[in-house]
Amino acid sequence: MSSTAYGVSEPISTGGPAELDVVRNRELEKFLADAGLYESHEEAIKREEVLGRLDQIVKTWVKNVCRAKGFNDDVVQEANAKIFTFGSYRLGVHGPGADIDTLCVGPRHATRDDFFGELHRMLEEMPEIQELHPVPDAHVPVMKFKFNGVSIDLLYANVALWVIPEDLDVSQESILQNVDEQTVRSLNGCRVTDQVLHLVPNIQSFRTALRCMRLWAKRRGVYSNVTGFLGGINWALLVARICQLYPNAVPSMLVSRFFRVYSLWRWPNPVLLCPINEGSLGLAYWDPRRNFKDRQHLMPIITPAYPCMNSSYNVSTSTLRVMTEEFQRGNELCEAIEANKASWESLCEPFAFFEAYRNYLRIDIATESEDDMRKWKGWVESRIRLLTLKIERDTAGVLQCHPHPGEFSDKSKPFHHSYFMGLRRKQGTNPQQGEQFDIRLTVEDFKRDVYAYSFWTSSMWIHVCHVRRKDLPNFVFPGGVRPAQPARSESRSVSKSLGSAKATSVDAAFSRKRKHDEVNTGFTSKESCLAMSSSDASSPGETRELKRFEADIGDTLNSGGLVDNQIEVSVKSMLPVPSSCAAVTETIAVKQSAEPTVGHQSGSHGFEDPGDELELTNGVKHFDGANELQMEPPTAEEMVEATTSEEKDRIGGSSHKVLQSEGLEELEPIELAAPSSSIASEAFVVPQKPLIRFNFTSLRKTTEST
Repeated sequence: MSSTAYGVSEPISTGGPAELDVVRNRELEKFLADAGLYESHEEAIKREEVLGRLDQIVKTWVKNVCRAKGFNDDVVQEANAKIFTFGSYRLGVHGPGADIDTLCVGPRHATRDDFFGELHRMLEEMPEIQELHPVPDAHVPVMKFKFNGVSIDLLYANVALWVIPEDLDVSQESILQNVDEQTVRSLNGCRVTDQVLHLVPNIQSFRTALRCMRLWAKRRGVYSNVTGFLGGINWALLVARICQLYPNAVPSMLVSRFFRVYSLWRWPNPVLLCPINEGSLGLAYWDPRRNFKDRQHLMPIITPAYPCMNSSYNVSTSTLRVMTEEFQRGNELCEAIEANKASWESLCEPFAFFEAYRNYLRIDIATESEDDMRKWKGWVESRIRLLTLKIERDTAGVLQCHPHPGEFSDKSKPFHHSYFMGLRRKQGTNPQQGEQFDIRLTVEDFKRDVYAYSFWTSSMWIHVCHVRRKDLPNFVFPGGVRPAQPARSESRSVSKSLGSAKATSVDAAFSRKRKHDEVNTGFTSKESCLAMSSSDASSPGETRELKRFEADIGDTLNSGGLVDNQIEVSVKSMLPVPSSCAAVTETIAVKQSAEPTVGHQSGSHGFEDPGDELELTNGVKHFDGANELQMEPPTAEEMVEATTSEEKDRIGGSSHKVLQSEGLEELEPIELAAPSSSIASEAFVVPQKPLIRFNFTSLRKTTEST
């Protein structure tokens, strides 16, 4: 097979593993096995039996529907439905106890109402079905339940066929003809998964590398699509691209090259596994040349199946900052692993989130019943990323948020959950002494969005407050025990992992250089790692290939008009805040101490310089001069008009579309409205290197010619 058979460019390297690579690969496989990532043979057989039984149930359901609608015996006899799998199970990277993402494909006369009606009734009457929870109004409608203890997320797609053949191929474009948007979204998971497996050179190497990256992302706190990081499909697409660039690499090499490539990647250049397929059905696809919304995306990772979409539209400037710094940390540790100065365990060391920041936002939610909590929790989690966007908008991007992807619970308080966000001033800014950030209106704006939930009841409650690190509740720490001495910086933990004086000096030098670059240029750590790119590759030949790859991609992207040289991500303002909200919450202030602590290094994300001090005050403080944040209270007429029209647009058309599909990933963004303050026009200007242009046509012709 030619080297251009996979992806939109030539591979960076076609070299295979050296003897040491084989040794490191065995160590990686042992590490993954010891981490408990593989299910037992008995559990695998149980999953297959459950899927077989589920397939029989949906076949019976379709026949019952046809019979109830008066079709003749021939139609009833031929009626059929089929179960497909997608997600981690279909990719072959699921672990013990993981959900199985499944899709039921049925004929045109078996509607979605039949699915959530008759099929729901059938499942409800079966003793082997537990925790049945239908979510028909989700962005991707889903039925969630446990089948003999196996968690199932079941989607439905009724395609424009009278009879569903057993050999149905959902990857064909014709399957999307004459179906609604919900069916297109439901089919998308299977179509994307199948394409990913088709586009990687070595499926087994892809699976092992992806298992490692999923474990790393979860332990480092960057595995969560709904929070603004990346979910399962995003990580799969990123790993698949590395497999294309290094087609003969073993998994340990793929993991190392993953961090090497993405620590150098110039976002928002898109990650593509194949050329964009414009299709023949007229469905909307990702195209920033035509769609303004697509030009706002910060970290586009494009799905390979028609209609191609950006799977990572949730990413914000704050979460992108966290991930790029994690990529840099991973690259440093992989270099240390290759030099026998670190281990795979150190790469996947859990991130000490509650030791990383001095200040946090705490979001508490509560209800009075388990059923209400399940609904309220799913809704609130789908809105938390809006709080990150709003804070970025209302502070001109200077106050950065790091949302924790999970929730925490105090066992003494039933039906009560807490979420946390780390807060820090953006590095590279030089605030005046006592500069204040007033985010009271921002918080009230967020709470009003949350309370717009159509199924809200009086028992559903949310509260947002500031908490210092020293005042964090004990239940957020492992075992409920607060660490005796918090870590001072990520750079120290990395140095400890490397375990050598040389590694310590290298890490400290990088930290000093990174801080110097950010203070003087406002750029993130990507700039400094580009300057060291020639020393990142493991061999002179690969160094040349990596440079050639960057040059080829740059020439190709610059030849088109896909991405502008500078993107200003604007945000529409939310509803104006009533004047009564002004006295409800507090003011967060950023102060810079005159003398920073000696010896503290600015390491990877989250560990603040002691000179950065966030402080809450009771007074209402704003930016001075041109940066003053001004939000006038609305008139009664304005509030009525905003509530009836703008609110519906802001929440995606109707507030009752609950996003509770915890195991699924929506592929449509929730938009913020245009900013009402004078700072909004500069709130989301991304301080990155000049963006590279991209030309779909040239890439498609290149691929076709090979």
